[in-house]
Amino acid sequence: MIITYHGHSCFKLKGKDSSVVMDPFSGVGFTMPNLSADIVTVSHDHYDHNNVAGVSGTARREKPFVINNLGEYEVGGTSVFGTRSFHDDQQGVEKGPNRIFTVVIDGIRVCHLGDLGHELDEDAINEIGSIDVLLVPVGGFYTINAKQAVAVAKALEPSYVVPMHYKTDAHDQSKFGELQAVEDFMKEFGSEKIERLDKLKVEKERLPEEKELVILDRT
Repeated sequence: MIITYHGHSCFKLKGKDSSVVMDPFSGVGFTMPNLSADIVTVSHDHYDHNNVAGVSGTARREKPFVINNLGEYEVGGTSVFGTRSFHDDQQGVEKGPNRIFTVVIDGIRVCHLGDLGHELDEDAINEIGSIDVLLVPVGGFYTINAKQAVAVAKALEPSYVVPMHYKTDAHDQSKFGELQAVEDFMKEFGSEKIERLDKLKVEKERLPEEKELVILDRT
């Protein structure tokens, strides 16, 4: 399975027989590329995470199957599980709900935390269960910050940690200028093993023995 990063919180997971786009965006200061997928997941209904119209279908499906509610789904051999969470640390009072989606594709479990605004309690950690890849917001302000993201990564114990939702020069600074940069997370994470890649190829038989931080370049 191959993971590519398209900026902000948007990733594409490409498996042998299925593909998933997670949190497609608009209005962030740069343009989302033309993407196609069998499944689209939306963590919450904000413009920078719910651009479903920007994702086309595939040869297998004329239109992507959109998952924007909690539940358990099975689409073309790919499983998706939703976990309830919040966009803030006030039970959603300030910014509303957030859906954490765990996708099982080619036997790999990928967890996308969306715009998580708090550390996870034991119930959420148990519900998410064992994961191989964690896609985690690290920029603070709208989501958990670098320090909190490290705590979440330690709690979930994935093989790969991939940061998202951090400040870049390409972002609209009037909207996202207060986010932390990815370097803040890298420093907080403190790993000597950091890879910078244009895509992450994940194989169940070749997962790293120790948690590995991967910075994916936007494509």
